[in-house]
Amino acid sequence: MKHTEAAPDSIKIGLISISDRASQGVYTDEGIPALKTWLEKAMLNPCTFSERLIADESHTITKNIIELVDQEACDLVLTTGGTGPSRRDVTPEATIAAGTREMPGFGEQMRQISLRFVPTAILSRQTAVLREIENHAALIINLPGQPKSIQETLEGLKDSEGKSIVPGIFAAVPYCIDLIGGPYIEVQESVVKAFRPKSAIKK
Repeated sequence: MKHTEAAPDSIKIGLISISDRASQGVYTDEGIPALKTWLEKAMLNPCTFSERLIADESHTITKNIIELVDQEACDLVLTTGGTGPSRRDVTPEATIAAGTREMPGFGEQMRQISLRFVPTAILSRQTAVLREIENHAALIINLPGQPKSIQETLEGLKDSEGKSIVPGIFAAVPYCIDLIGGPYIEVQESVVKAFRPKSAIKK
């Protein structure tokens, strides 16, 4: 997508990495750096990031999502980690608790992408929700924990010539943000191509 005539809208993005061991300093978190690197490559908008590294605790995850939307006015919140079937993986439930409406299509598409690589993708429980308060709304999406998987789910799969085989989930994010009254997101089409109806494209 090309720049609009006016300068691109600024956007505030919350990034939450959910890991018991990384939050305790046992190893270095790779989720937030991977998210930031991809977003800065894909988006043309000026971005402000608010970052949180927290443990796999349901109430802590819910609290942080709510704070990022209600207090810090993030337009988009991306979580990474905690979406598997183990007893400590509680991110989807905590995300749903923070939301006002579910957006299950994001999780469905992420699993379709990951199934191209591993059959255990069906064990992934990623989901997405909207959180809508009186004067603000945000999209919250659960992403995988591995940097390679983060890129694949956001960007989708391409052939050797760079043509899209399976669309990544970020293709739908800009229009979703439009529909909930957020900033107009512009993207670098060589990375990911956003879809909007013709009537929703700014000239």
